[in-house]
Amino acid sequence: MNNRCVFALAIFIAISGTLVPGLSIADPALADAPPWKRHTIDDSSRGADGVRLADANGDGLLDIATAWEEGGIVRVYLNPGPKKAKQKWPAVTVGEVKSGEDAVLVDLDGDGAMDVVSSCEGRTKTMYVHWAPKDKTKYLDPTAWKTEAIPATQGKQMWMFCLPMDIDGKHGIDLVVGSKGGGATVGWLESPKNPRDLKAWKFHKLRDAGWIMSLVAHDMNEDGNMDVVLSDRKGKKRGVYWLTHPGREAVGKGMPWKVEYVGGNDKEVMFMSVFPRERRHPLIHVATLEQKALVFVYTLPPDAGKPDGDNESLGFWFPVKLTFNLPKSLQRMKAVRRGDIDLDGRKNDVVFTFEGANNGIPGVYWMSIGKKENDNVVWDVAGPKGVKFDRIELIDLDGDGDLDVLTCEERDQLGVIWYENPTK
Repeated sequence: MNNRCVFALAIFIAISGTLVPGLSIADPALADAPPWKRHTIDDSSRGADGVRLADANGDGLLDIATAWEEGGIVRVYLNPGPKKAKQKWPAVTVGEVKSGEDAVLVDLDGDGAMDVVSSCEGRTKTMYVHWAPKDKTKYLDPTAWKTEAIPATQGKQMWMFCLPMDIDGKHGIDLVVGSKGGGATVGWLESPKNPRDLKAWKFHKLRDAGWIMSLVAHDMNEDGNMDVVLSDRKGKKRGVYWLTHPGREAVGKGMPWKVEYVGGNDKEVMFMSVFPRERRHPLIHVATLEQKALVFVYTLPPDAGKPDGDNESLGFWFPVKLTFNLPKSLQRMKAVRRGDIDLDGRKNDVVFTFEGANNGIPGVYWMSIGKKENDNVVWDVAGPKGVKFDRIELIDLDGDGDLDVLTCEERDQLGVIWYENPTK
């Protein structure tokens, strides 16, 4: 047996005993502390469904795109800066669509103005482009926006998520898309020479799906091409997967993307985040509907060098289950994110949301992970208001140097909201 195999076996033994340094989590205590202060960005419609970030107006601040599923609108919110972040943000309704599940900012036609692409489920089963006005002074004018359906998606699938990404190196940004229900897939929409010609966009299927929750771009094998990491909550092949980009020339020839199974097929996996590390592979965090989250870690023998071919096959993913001492009624975890919440210099605290926070039970918590297992503590973030929370972004919105929690809530109609970190 060579050294690499011995090393892999040793790691497997450590994993089977769940004694992975810095990752196995003891049952934490519930802190006796008030919830964080909530600030409302917008609560003017119904069913806020997700927050996606990008700099829409070029001022260096991250703005927000959100689809309001029951309200039938898609909106962009311009970040007013730290001094005004606690007020309601300047906003524009970029279009009206039914059953909007996701909205993302992207300059699709390369004209310098950030457009929005929305994904719709229900009976709509269509993706739309909301074209932004090129004149920046009219960005907040809803009459200056134009909404058009993408014919390759129209009436085809219940679209759930869209990831802007240059797949083939031609004609600018393409779109990786995922859906749910009968005939669901993960695939990509190929941008034509003229991206404004929506009839010319072509859909390429990558794999069947059950219910796509997350699509994340990350160069997993360090070959210079962005791969796609996904979480799929339903079906025979549910779980977390990594789709390996075959290279731009290979994409042009129609070569398939290699599918790497990461883990979680015994759970209903929800929203996922990929946390980059200095080492070769990132940590993948994914929430499950059960009262736990999964962290997936990839390991290679220390002398493996750059992963390719045989070296890649010697590595493997392993899960670490995070269990939480929370109210038993919370059985539907929605999302999890990792960061240094308490500014102790360790970036392994976690924030998590739930979609079944009934009867005044908080739907957003964070867990401070100490240097020792018995130092772990769970803290209330949201307080009693709110039932169904969604994706999480950790971002310092008030400029005080700590990470605040940005999310949305769609049952108590709290809307697009953020919670102010009291650390500083």
